Amino acid sequence: MNKEGPTRPFAAADALRQLAPADWARFGAEQIAYIRPIVLDGAPAVAIHSADGTQIGAAPDTSLATAAILQHEMLPVLVH
Repeated sequence: MNKEGPTRPFAAADALRQLAPADWARFGAEQIAYIRPIVLDGAPAVAIHSADGTQIGAAPDTSLATAAILQHEMLPVLVH
């Protein structure tokens, strides 16, 4: 790592978490949705979140979550 970069692991991720919604919009975040596994009513499911972390939906599986995101003209990304 160069001396001018973050000095601790995940510093860049921490910085991204601090971005305001207007800052995310500059990156095209309105067109990005991420998915992550959850348990919904005791069953495995997939949550759909906007780039700012707001949950905007859920689906029973990854393929249906991805289809819903694409149907709304967004780019799906997987967070793991």
